[in-house]
Amino acid sequence: MATQRPSFPVRLTPTASAATRGRMPAVPVKPMVPSTPSMASNAVRARMVQKLAAQGISDPRVLRAMSAVERHGFVDSALVNQAYEDTSLPIGLGQTISKPSVVARMIELLLAAPALVGKPQDKLGRVLEIGTGCGYQAAVLNHVASEVYSIERLRGLHERARLNLRPFRLATVHLMLGDGMIGYAKGAPYAGIIAAAGGEAVPEAWIAQLAVGGRIVAPTHSASGGQALVVIDKTARGLERLVLEAVHFVPLKSGIA
Repeated sequence: MATQRPSFPVRLTPTASAATRGRMPAVPVKPMVPSTPSMASNAVRARMVQKLAAQGISDPRVLRAMSAVERHGFVDSALVNQAYEDTSLPIGLGQTISKPSVVARMIELLLAAPALVGKPQDKLGRVLEIGTGCGYQAAVLNHVASEVYSIERLRGLHERARLNLRPFRLATVHLMLGDGMIGYAKGAPYAGIIAAAGGEAVPEAWIAQLAVGGRIVAPTHSASGGQALVVIDKTARGLERLVLEAVHFVPLKSGIA
């Protein structure tokens, strides 16, 4: 039986009780700077992409996607001049937009899943993003995946991402307010799962919702007490796990706030 899927934009109903929802404080939503194409921003973004290539990002699909999405449209007006620097920037509520190099690296790892080896022109199938944030990575993923489901636990950021992405009318990007630790079973199975927050381990729910041949790219706690980027492939023989470089992401938390 076909599963009815939400259309963009979407909000999941929080699982908290009505009484609890009634006590939730309102979070002011400030839309980011409207995206206004200019030769200046195009040139700066082109230099950002050149630097990504120099740092080792080689998949043309990733470089094209990073070139296509205007990062300055997803940051606060006071930070526009830093939008194309390779740095994370605050987006409110204690969260950040990831460095361009980290976004590119994680998406390139998704595209290097075994199922896509030897198919450099193919798009990923359906992708689940844990932690929508301001919506920037979802916009980039839209260029390399056939469909993107993105879930955010913070109501203020969920609303901000909706505002940021609404002008693009991305019919294949679906935004949900919900608990990312439990994933989104209605959209499963996923060809890829990418997380913008790190926990003790990759939740079992994500592994269950990953298709055979699919890949998870996520930060998790490392033995040294920091975080490391982890790749998990789901094969017919079982799970294959690879621990990569050290990273620094916000903590993975459950619930809706």
